[in-house]
Amino acid sequence: MRPPKFSVRYALLPFLIILACSTNEDTSVTDDDMPNAVAYDISNILSKFDGTGLSYAVNGTTVTFTTADLPNHKSPYWPVDNPLYEAYNGTNSDWRQNPNEIAAQNIVFTISLNPEEATNKEATPMGPIGISRNGVVFFNQYAAGGSPLTNEINSFDQYLGHPTGRDQYHYHIEPTYLTEQFGEDAFLGLLADGFPVYGPMENGNIITNDDLDMYHGHVGATADFPDGIYHYHITNEDPYLNGNGFFGTPGNISR
Repeated sequence: MRPPKFSVRYALLPFLIILACSTNEDTSVTDDDMPNAVAYDISNILSKFDGTGLSYAVNGTTVTFTTADLPNHKSPYWPVDNPLYEAYNGTNSDWRQNPNEIAAQNIVFTISLNPEEATNKEATPMGPIGISRNGVVFFNQYAAGGSPLTNEINSFDQYLGHPTGRDQYHYHIEPTYLTEQFGEDAFLGLLADGFPVYGPMENGNIITNDDLDMYHGHVGATADFPDGIYHYHITNEDPYLNGNGFFGTPGNISR
């Protein structure tokens, strides 16, 4: 049986309307059309950066940090004639000093002031992946050659940093000088993608890896960002600072 003619006419009508719209209107989607787009701005935490040989400058939508990478705390890795030299007095009974010393560097990060999630996540490189609030650089969860930190941890000084073979001091794990000074829930620095790094506590609770995503972060309110922001956390187990790559798009790092 043939369907009534009116059903054919109504079936064609939406098709005709769609053709008219696609011919006469721009239907492209912009960021403003995306109801879930999140706009972050990290400008308010820049004043927390303060260290020896550390400076920053804002240029439009980016901030450029230049650091000599010199810790503002004591360490057995300072030359013995430096006022900040201090023999190891930490708690690691297996501690052994590596043969390197702390020396001034020239490391530059150019980071977006408006970080956002990357469509394609990038693995973190060996070497600097971010900058702490005292100017010391962050490294990822791997030792030289991409090995686990298991053995290298035994060369970390009393504030849990150490220098590379090029005398580049850095933190892989919790920078205890900073958490002792500012608190275990405090802002500790930025990774190169512009997202902040916080200590091992949040809302009075110790953060574990189970609380975080594969990049070692999550979205939530912090003291600096009460409306919420994606942020990384330091934890006491691998991967410690960053997991399977940057959550956002990293800026430029030169050294």
